[in-house]
Amino acid sequence: MTAAARDGHSVSTGRCLVLHPVLKQAPSAREDGARSPEARLDEAAGLARAIKLDIVAAEVARVARWRPSTLIGSGAVEAYGALIRDGDIAVAVLDATVTPVQQRNLERAWKCKVIDRTGLILEIFGARARTREGQLQVELAALSYQRSRLVRSWTHLERQRGGFGFLGGPGESQLEIDRRLIGERIAKLKRELEEVKRTRALHRGARRRVPYPVVALVGYTNAGKSTLFNRLTRAAVLAEDKLFATLDPTMRRLPLPSGRHAILSDTVGFVSDLPTHLVAAFRATLEEVTEADLIVHVRDVHHPDSEAQRDDVHGVLGDLGLGETVEQGLIEALNKIDLLDEERRTVLANRALRNRDAVPISAATGEGCDRLLDLLDRRLETDRHLVHLDVPVSDGAALAWLYRHGEVVSRRDDDSEAHLDVRLSEADLGRFKSRPAAS
Repeated sequence: MTAAARDGHSVSTGRCLVLHPVLKQAPSAREDGARSPEARLDEAAGLARAIKLDIVAAEVARVARWRPSTLIGSGAVEAYGALIRDGDIAVAVLDATVTPVQQRNLERAWKCKVIDRTGLILEIFGARARTREGQLQVELAALSYQRSRLVRSWTHLERQRGGFGFLGGPGESQLEIDRRLIGERIAKLKRELEEVKRTRALHRGARRRVPYPVVALVGYTNAGKSTLFNRLTRAAVLAEDKLFATLDPTMRRLPLPSGRHAILSDTVGFVSDLPTHLVAAFRATLEEVTEADLIVHVRDVHHPDSEAQRDDVHGVLGDLGLGETVEQGLIEALNKIDLLDEERRTVLANRALRNRDAVPISAATGEGCDRLLDLLDRRLETDRHLVHLDVPVSDGAALAWLYRHGEVVSRRDDDSEAHLDVRLSEADLGRFKSRPAAS
C-alpha cells in the first residue's frame, strides 16, 4: 500500500450527499454582499472532495424555518432520506452548524453518518496535519467539538485513514465518549501546546537576532499561497488545487532584488465561518502572522467570490488583533491572472495602477512576481527610520551588521565609540538591540 493510500488521499472515503441549508426568505448575495447559496454549496462540495468523499448529489436545501429537532423540515428529511437510500450514500454533509440533537435525529432518520461544517473541516485538518504541533492543535479542536456532543466514539487514535473518526473508520465502535477522559486529554494537550508556544517564542527571539525581516503570506484557502511561496523561494512545499492543502506553517529565506533577504512564511488558509474551536487552537500558529514585518494577502481574483473571500480574510486578521494593519492597507497579490480573459485582465491592471500596494500576478506562470518582489523590497526599505547609535569601536561585528543591513548616513569616531546616524527599520533596530553584547 502506498503512503498516499494509507493516509486516505488516493481512495474514496464514502459516497456523500452535500446540502447547504438556507432560509427561503434569506437576502440574496447581491443585496447583503455575502456569497450566493450556490457558491456556498460549491465550497462545501470542495471541502468534501478534499478528503476524497465521492459526491453523489449536492443541493441547496431551502427551508421556511429552522427546525430545532432536525434543522430542516420533515418533508425535506423524508425526500433526502429516499435519495440517500437510493444512492447508497454513507455520509451526509450539512454545510451549517448542526446541534448534537439534530445530528442524532438525522442519523436515525437517514441511517447514515451526518456531519456539519465544523466536523468536515476538522476531518480535513486531522487528515492533513503533519507536524507534531499541527496534530496537537487539531486534536484539541476536535476534542473540544466532541465534548459537546457525546455521540461519537473515542477514535482519535485510529489514524489509518487520517481525520478524527467523524466519518467512521475501521473497527469503529459506537461507545459514548467519557467526558472525564476527554477533559483530561484536553488539559494535557493545552499543556503541550503551551510548551509549543514557548518554543515558538524562543524561535522568534532567535530570528530577531538574525538580520532578516519576516513576510507572511495569508489568504483564503486554495488562493495559491503555496504555489507563490514555491515560486518566490524555489522551495517544494505541497501545492495542490484543493482546499487546505497547506496546514502546517513553513518558512524559507527570500532573496530580494536589492540583495537583501527576508524570511517568507506560508500559513494555513482561511475559510468563511471558520469554527471557533479551530481559531482558538491555531492561535499559536497564527501568531507568526502577528509577528510579521509585512503581510501579503494572496487573492484568487479568478474566483467569483473573490471580494467575499477578501472580507473573510480581513475578518480573521481582525480577530487576531491586526485590524489596524488591515485598515492601513495590506499588500495584495492578485493571483491567477493567467485564468482571466483580456477584458478582466485590463480592468485588474487599471485597478492596480490606482493602488500601488496591489500587484496582479500568476504564481503558476511567474507573471508579475518580479513586480511583487520589488514592492516587498520597497516596503521594507520605506519602513526605515533615521536613528542615532553609539557603538564601541572595538565591536567590529556590530558595525559590520549596521553597514550590511542599514544605511549609514554619517559616522564620527572618538577614542572608544563610533557615533552613527543609520536608517533602519523598526524590525532591524529591534534585532540590532537584541544582539548579544560583544565580549
